[in-house]
Amino acid sequence: MCGIIGYTGNENAVPKITKGLSVLEYRGYDSVGIAARTGNGIETVKCRGRIGALEEKLEANPITDCSCAIGHTRWATHGGPSDINAHPHRAGRVVLVHNGIIENYKELKSEMSAKGDRFLSETDTEVAAAVLNDEYGKLGTPAEAIRKAIARMTGSYAFGILFEDLPGEVWAVRCGSPLILAKGTDGYYLASDMTALLPFTKEYHCLEEGQLAHLTPNSAELITADGETVTPTWSVTAMTPESAQKGGYPHFMLKEIYEQPEAIVKSVSPRIKGGLPDFSADGISPDFWAKVKNIQIVACGSATHAGLVGGRILEQVAQVPTSSYIASEYRYHPPLAVDGTLVVVISQSGETADTLAALRYAKQKGLPTLAIVNAVETTIAREADYRIYTYAGPEIAVATTKGYCTQVSVLYMIAAAIAHSCGRICEADAKELVRSVLEDAPVAIHQMLEQTDALRRMAGDICHHEHVFYIGRGLDYAMSQEASLKLKEISYIHCEAYAAGELKHGTISLIEEGTPVIAISTEAALYDKTESNVREVYSRGARVILICRDDAKNPQASADDVILLPTTSGAATLFAALAAVQVLAYETAVLRGCDIDRPRNLAKSVTVE
Repeated sequence: MCGIIGYTGNENAVPKITKGLSVLEYRGYDSVGIAARTGNGIETVKCRGRIGALEEKLEANPITDCSCAIGHTRWATHGGPSDINAHPHRAGRVVLVHNGIIENYKELKSEMSAKGDRFLSETDTEVAAAVLNDEYGKLGTPAEAIRKAIARMTGSYAFGILFEDLPGEVWAVRCGSPLILAKGTDGYYLASDMTALLPFTKEYHCLEEGQLAHLTPNSAELITADGETVTPTWSVTAMTPESAQKGGYPHFMLKEIYEQPEAIVKSVSPRIKGGLPDFSADGISPDFWAKVKNIQIVACGSATHAGLVGGRILEQVAQVPTSSYIASEYRYHPPLAVDGTLVVVISQSGETADTLAALRYAKQKGLPTLAIVNAVETTIAREADYRIYTYAGPEIAVATTKGYCTQVSVLYMIAAAIAHSCGRICEADAKELVRSVLEDAPVAIHQMLEQTDALRRMAGDICHHEHVFYIGRGLDYAMSQEASLKLKEISYIHCEAYAAGELKHGTISLIEEGTPVIAISTEAALYDKTESNVREVYSRGARVILICRDDAKNPQASADDVILLPTTSGAATLFAALAAVQVLAYETAVLRGCDIDRPRNLAKSVTVE
């Protein structure tokens, strides 16, 4: 959460910082601010609201003669959104921005208050600034002061720091929250996300845990924990500035929905050799899959739902017992692990705090770990024993679409790899499963997107309701949980997902005349059972939307509206259903006038527990 951008060089820093902040808004948009080094010292401008509010302030009172600055866009944790709580925060000669949470801030605040410090905000960040200023006053050297200060803190942090008496210098340190350095022709940058750096440069270096970074207009250096100074090793990103723009779509979410067919191909095609699943380019041999006897999938949010779908596919295809766990619960109620257990962690950002903590817990217990991530060179990717990148490209909308889609496609490939390696399916069946994901699924998504007009009409029927229910069985119950999340997170409609067979055990009491119920049925063997449940709610006055296979028997008899899914393969049907529920959520939110890419109280990349 929260976005950080910094620059020092030979050009005007302010437009660079505001540009970077506009890209980073998806990481937090409660408040925004900038600290700029000018001839008069460090000037700070900050306010509640989004980047537009800051730009208005800067237009009214321009900051000139500035080639060094840091900026921040906030997702509130400690203290509500306000001008005072907005970053940057200042204490004495120290000004900093912060992503993360200082868990012992209360103790530190009491300690610093006893020394005479007075705090204006409710934030832990202002406390961190006071602690750093205290150490800087005692030690006089920034590197040593930062080391001493962070030794007093517990929690997670990524700091971008300016010192009043060190013009042109930007300092940074991270623990648990990401920071990226970048090298441009006009100077040096830091940011919490590569997307913020794309307008300026493609050369980057991921700051490691506990490393200090020191940027000047003409140099960048890293300081290790033992005080050794080293030069960053610069990599070149394959991302382009255009990939982080809307490209003519009204919202990033819609753009990313339409990017899913290409994202599947990019994620799957590098893992195919001779028509069979092949993860050798990821450093994973067929022998590795043959040793897997049990799988624990650990994730947060939509990635958890991808794990639920993937888990069912793994059990059906690979016949490997698979369980999915919410990462925030995994450490506190850890499941039993038998010999041959593989822990698979899934994270679009590669920095999700609870997922990272679960990964570290599994490693401490000696369990092999595999990360499925989208963002390259992130903490989860680096710390896992094995990693598979999804190659979805930048995902800017807070509500994930192509991130989830590619996670499921990779889990399909893993299921095929295990099943074939262990002799549980023949070569022909393995090739057919791989082909269905690579070829049928993208085509099926395209076909479903051609039904947008019908889905928009159905969205018009449900957008005025405050309660909506999804039901399904098997894979479709897992899919329903993601569908429910999509609808409620961007339209603010209360939506719940239920196993269709559980309706008679209490849930059906919630059905009233006109209550929208959306039923998903992609598995032919379960259609009759699901259709019976649909009739139960339909007969009690529910307004039913049935999303089902195109070979279903007379689906119009038990539903008000029907969306037919292609049945060229199981993968085609599943991914078509995914596109349908995504578009339905999107169109509902549009009709309700919601801020689709930036839903209230939510932010991308949850890097705090």
